[in-house]
Parts: sequence; C-alpha cells; structure tokens
Amino acid sequence: MTDASGHKDQQHPLYNRDRPLIDILLSQEPTDYNLAELARLRIRYQGFPGARDIQQSLDKALQQWGLTEAELYEKTRQIHNFGKIYKSRGKKEEQDWN
Repeated sequence: MTDASGHKDQQHPLYNRDRPLIDILLSQEPTDYNLAELARLRIRYQGFPGARDIQQSLDKALQQWGLTEAELYEKTRQIHNFGKIYKSRGKKEEQDWN
C-alpha cells in the first residue's frame, strides 16, 4: 500500500506482537496499566509510515476512553512518577520511555 505522497507503507517489526495487545486494550477499561500501554504504543507508532490499522485502533482506544492524546500523556506521566507500572516485567518494556 502507498500513502498520499506515493511512499510505500512499511511493516513495523513489532506489528505481530503489538496487534493482539491493542485488540485487548480495545476490549478493556482504562486501568493504569492499560493507559501506560496505550501511551507507549502511541509513541512507538507515532509518525511510522505504515501500520495504519494499528494507528487507527490506538485512536479508537483514546476515543473509547474519552481522552485526548495530551490527557493520556499527562495521566501516564503521573502513573510513572508515582511508581513503576512495569516493575514485574523488568526493564525491557520501559525502554520506549527513555
């Protein structure tokens, strides 16, 4: 598929891992963990030339939870300042925040 400027869409290397996670987010409530995951994935896919279905699903999750992107990031900053949301999963998942 090509975008409006004629560039070919790329396959994101983590697409197959992230797609099921996003489907789960769409079916759940906005817990602290789910908010952190949504923010992390939005950052990962922001500006990525492809994975348009994922980007649309991330937008849909924001709408379902009644949040703007700015509100999401403010909430997740508070969550991360209060405690390590990923503490039981080790350092690996927090690399996107660095």
